[in-house]
Amino acid sequence: MRVAYVFATPRAASYKLGQMILPQLEAGTHGVEVVGMFFFDDNVFVLRAGDPIGERLARIAQGKGILLMMCDMCALERHLAEGQPRWCDPVTGRGRTEPAEIRPVGTVAGVQVGCFPDLYAALAQNPPDQVITL
Repeated sequence: MRVAYVFATPRAASYKLGQMILPQLEAGTHGVEVVGMFFFDDNVFVLRAGDPIGERLARIAQGKGILLMMCDMCALERHLAEGQPRWCDPVTGRGRTEPAEIRPVGTVAGVQVGCFPDLYAALAQNPPDQVITL
């Protein structure tokens, strides 16, 4: 089975990922193939360069081809990205028909920044059987 994780609740990345999922991935005992992880709110902080969980995760993700993506608005608000929201105009609050430019700043290797259309497009190449929100 192939899964993608969405880290949406407080401490989901620092606790559930860092204390449960990541150790299992490192040991090869997780039991499913993880194809992607999407981070919201303060969960993006584990993706900062130098963060112990983030550095371990980046190594595993690179070796296993796991997508690591953080929410564009969450990353911008927390100074982990530069640019503009990909699919929403920050002045009018209306959707865009063309994506804006944004890039991660100060994150572990391999992290992407995007919103749902970007997540769907990235996972289309390697689709999960289930999406699990934590």
